[in-house]
Amino acid sequence: MTAQPPPAPDTDWRRAWDPMVAAVGQDFSDGTVRYGADAVTASDIRRYQEPLEFDCPLHHDPHAARAAGYPRVTLPYTAALSWSIPAMWSPGEPPLFDDPARDAQPARTPINNSDPGLGPRTTGFFATGIDMDFVRPVLAGERVGRRGMRLLACTPKETSVGRGAFLTWESDLVDEHGEAVARMRVGTYAYDPHPGASGA
Repeated sequence: MTAQPPPAPDTDWRRAWDPMVAAVGQDFSDGTVRYGADAVTASDIRRYQEPLEFDCPLHHDPHAARAAGYPRVTLPYTAALSWSIPAMWSPGEPPLFDDPARDAQPARTPINNSDPGLGPRTTGFFATGIDMDFVRPVLAGERVGRRGMRLLACTPKETSVGRGAFLTWESDLVDEHGEAVARMRVGTYAYDPHPGASGA
């Protein structure tokens, strides 16, 4: 019997992504809602609007908000994702940056690729796009959380920065009662940098 040659490296790295490709449609979460670090306050909304000079009365005038059918001022839609992110660091935890290197990444973060699911672990990671469909705006006083992690697409691809896969994930943003306020789809690229390149 003649021995078969090993698969070419180009097909080897792509095959590592086969389990993720097969898992498209699967929810990788356990259903737990991960809430943002703080509830939204009127002061937060003001500080978000100020540098943008965003003068929409729904976000600063309680009378205008009530006239539009909302019990309180609303958070601009573009800010909802920010208030759904857990704290990066909390008192008592070790330093977030423990490496003095120029391109050092935080030792931990709720928005990186720390859990690759069924895919290979990679050292580079960045977002490629985001789109959101809103059910309603978030109100001052509410907390926003993220629920679900459904894999919608996995496309292995070699790019100028490395070899990896483009992934599309879908989650819901929910209020403190678990009711959806928005549906979000996030595109990412998880990859291993080419030799000599720096990972994200």
